[in-house]
Amino acid sequence: MTNPAITANGLRKSYGDKVVLDGVDLTVGEGTVFALLGPNGAGKTTAVKILSTLVTADAGQVTVAGHDLGRAPQKVRSAIGVTGQFSAVDGLITGEENMLLMADLHHLPKAEGRRVAADLLARFDLVDAAKKPASTYSGGMKRRLDIAMTLVGNPRIIFLDEPTTGLDPRSRHNMWQIIRALVADGVTVFLTTQYLEEADELADRIAVLNGGRIVAEGTADQLKRQIPGGHVRLRFTDPDAYRTAAGTLAESVRDDEALTLQIANDGTQRALRRLLDRLDTAGIEADELTVHTPDLDDVFFALTATATEAAATTEAAATTEAAAAATVPAQPKEAVR
Repeated sequence: MTNPAITANGLRKSYGDKVVLDGVDLTVGEGTVFALLGPNGAGKTTAVKILSTLVTADAGQVTVAGHDLGRAPQKVRSAIGVTGQFSAVDGLITGEENMLLMADLHHLPKAEGRRVAADLLARFDLVDAAKKPASTYSGGMKRRLDIAMTLVGNPRIIFLDEPTTGLDPRSRHNMWQIIRALVADGVTVFLTTQYLEEADELADRIAVLNGGRIVAEGTADQLKRQIPGGHVRLRFTDPDAYRTAAGTLAESVRDDEALTLQIANDGTQRALRRLLDRLDTAGIEADELTVHTPDLDDVFFALTATATEAAATTEAAATTEAAAAATVPAQPKEAVR
């Protein structure tokens, strides 16, 4: 792994008798995308709120951008940007005015603020809409503006809490391109998402949060290999060929109506070669061969099967407290965006 941009050890948070985070350990490498997955109410947003200084943990040690979160929260704020689940865009003013407002909050000189705003509006393809009220923007445009505002302070670590929720497929793919470009520039992205395809596409490492604990962590491929269920499916159109194959492959699962056989297989090159050699030796020729390996959907369902409605209630309480904390004025220079 690269040098850590974020480390968390023994992170704990409770609301009353409801435990949201119960000893969470995380390490996020610099210049990577780290995805935190979990069912609704698992504590993803609470983790982001704590790591971005908006909520105080009950216990645990956190280092962000080389700064101890407990001892130097202002230094942490100066190094990070946060784009929450809900847009922080002010719909009553234009996109350009939103950008210039952020430049003022970061105490940029007027000329530099205008230059930074213009560069980011161009980068996020918002020049044509810059003079229009942000309330007229589409969901995808507002999300792009939201992230552009986050980048005004040139943060090297960005927290994106479900950045594509509610976006159409095209806007979601555009957002993926933006995230990839940020990482290519050396930015570290801490991502929470409900879209497993998104984590599969973007994340260098993935952690699954359930019941207040990290229940699995690794690359997408490593997580997929933890889950059984891979198989090869053979389909036949000739009933006689199907019956011959079924007799030879006695361990297969039969579907006599569809004329298909399902054979357990992990999908690796070696396992597939053994199966193909066995078919060739027996003179079996299927009309169709498909390989199914567990995907992140399988991983997610297997690892979060014990999620309860109580977790959702706990996370709702956490969000309420975090919103209250976010209303406390901060020093403009270290405004968390």
